Amino acid sequence: MFTKVLVANRGEIALRVIRGCRDLGVATVAVHSEADRTAAFVLLADEAVEIGPAPSAQSYLVIDRIIDAAKATGAEAIHPGYGFLSENQQFARACADNGIVFIGPSPEAMAAMGEKVPARQRMRDSGVPIVPGSDALEDVEGAVAAATEVGYPVLIKASAGGGGIGMRVAHDEKELRESLEAAQSTAQRAFGNATVFLERYVDSPRHIEIQVLADTHGNIVHLGERECSIQRRHQKILEEAPSPTIDAATRARMGEAAVTAARAVGYVNAGTVEFIYSNGEFFFLEMNTRLQVEHPITELVYGVDLVVEQLRIAAGEVLQLRQEDLVPRGHAIECRVNAERYAKNFMPSPGQVTGYREPSGPGVRVDSSLAAPGMVSPNYDPMIAKLIVWAPTRELAIARMRRALLEYAITGISTNMCYHLAILDDPDFISGDYTTHFIEGHPELIAAAEAWEERKQPFLRVLRDPARAAAIAAAAVAVS
Repeated sequence: MFTKVLVANRGEIALRVIRGCRDLGVATVAVHSEADRTAAFVLLADEAVEIGPAPSAQSYLVIDRIIDAAKATGAEAIHPGYGFLSENQQFARACADNGIVFIGPSPEAMAAMGEKVPARQRMRDSGVPIVPGSDALEDVEGAVAAATEVGYPVLIKASAGGGGIGMRVAHDEKELRESLEAAQSTAQRAFGNATVFLERYVDSPRHIEIQVLADTHGNIVHLGERECSIQRRHQKILEEAPSPTIDAATRARMGEAAVTAARAVGYVNAGTVEFIYSNGEFFFLEMNTRLQVEHPITELVYGVDLVVEQLRIAAGEVLQLRQEDLVPRGHAIECRVNAERYAKNFMPSPGQVTGYREPSGPGVRVDSSLAAPGMVSPNYDPMIAKLIVWAPTRELAIARMRRALLEYAITGISTNMCYHLAILDDPDFISGDYTTHFIEGHPELIAAAEAWEERKQPFLRVLRDPARAAAIAAAAVAVS
């Protein structure tokens, strides 16, 4: 095992990796921007190195500064977390060139799965089902011809990147002609690669992903599925495991397909194979060659610490998990707690957190970037924390999440917690009968969330004015 690992990330995922290292007795180095000098992950690491100003392009995305920090502190390995440089082939190669272990897949595996067009071809050749679609498009006439063959409606998708950035739906030739150039331009700006392709727009789609672990000795296992269909603007906000719609037989088939996909590219470490599921069929979408934001729900359902497994695999250990032993137990739900105004199209709402109190009790876990009141910077993703619950049944998991959201108090900024409460109360969510169109198809959730805001106000007022709360308590004691 390593003696020291540098964490090339920030916020809750940096703290999560530090915890995994600490469980194994591994020392940690945090790199941070000027804005993050007093962040919890910086203060809790064994060492910290400042690498630049607040903008990520001048700090967390500067490969040379991160490599220099690792060399200066004697870190043998780098864990990239998710986002930033986690799927950057150049970064993985720079680690190797400097004798540093990159805790993730090889640059070659990243390249094989990093662009969707060649990845689709590789999956098709390996027997993994893919959504009917096109190869890379060169011009609008080629796109029109491909769409005629695939059949409308079609999705225009960027070959590079992810997160739904630049994705557009075309229901007919007119929409396709109007949207193609914009999609290419968005892809170029976001990923430095203007390549786009078409996929058939699948009716009533669900977003199902399979977690895989692969070691350097040829062993690969899957750890079941995560249901990730509750999304806004193609960004996940609530996930659950197992999926309320996937049965054991389908889980086994999807798991086998995910393992096949990983084996086809010689994949090593933790990864996630994403599928679209509809009417009993599933199709390969892409592979995320890193740890996912929503990994905690898999950890709770399967009793596996994925970060610890990543560290062990990167250190060359043999995977001790066996597929026959990996059986889902109970149900887990994750709500991403974001600094945003849900009633204003989920607009980010960074700023100073003036009061902060985490929930607790049976089955509750909080992976947060905050340990106390502090600043949510406008320079980074608006996610503050991940609230995760586990229970023996889905019904009890929903109840526990509702209880935890009511206890979770953040003041000074707007968050989406009450929007999550509205989702949990929706009949379609409760029944498990939902698709990736859930949020756009339920505009009434905003009014329901505002009603939950009113219900939470008395508790939040106490957090905002602790002196008043103390006076009330003292008066009550005096009366008694």
